Amino acid sequence: MPITPRRSERGFTLVEMIVAVALFSIVMLVAISALLSLVDANRKAQALQSVINNLNIAVDGMVRSIREGGTYRCGSVNPADPDCPSGGNIFYFQPYCPSGSCADWIYDFHDGRIWKSESGSTAGELPLTAPEVTIDSATFYVIGAKRGGGDITQPKVVIVIKGSAGAAKATVRTTFHVQSTAVQRVLDI
Repeated sequence: MPITPRRSERGFTLVEMIVAVALFSIVMLVAISALLSLVDANRKAQALQSVINNLNIAVDGMVRSIREGGTYRCGSVNPADPDCPSGGNIFYFQPYCPSGSCADWIYDFHDGRIWKSESGSTAGELPLTAPEVTIDSATFYVIGAKRGGGDITQPKVVIVIKGSAGAAKATVRTTFHVQSTAVQRVLDI
């Protein structure tokens, strides 16, 4: 009589396969949704970083231009009254100009943005900050700019900016408070 091996080994039943596929699908759904939310958060962080970089470049450009220029005036076109230790939201100065015949530059805060004009008038000003940056307040403080007034202070401008920034489609905005100081390069004491 031939010996036939017993078949004690069984395969998976259909119910076991359905349960295994369902568990695998749930785990993969959770993993993919976590991955997609990380990708979305990374995209928003990069957009916010781009907006903050725009603000940094705008402030750095302002400080560099102010430092190289002179005849600082805060809130007034009149060079006889340049200082404003209490601050103002518009700032005039003479830029570095080798020919000596350049118009005043103006930095102005209104409508939630900082504006710049190189024509000596606010009529042709252009925005310095991106639309994604909302500036709540920008104040320019001018100290030591009086000429012949007997002061011993090197002319300087302190810029204080408060606002918020966010990516175009972001619901959360990041608040910021930036303060920068520009001291005139040419010795004026």
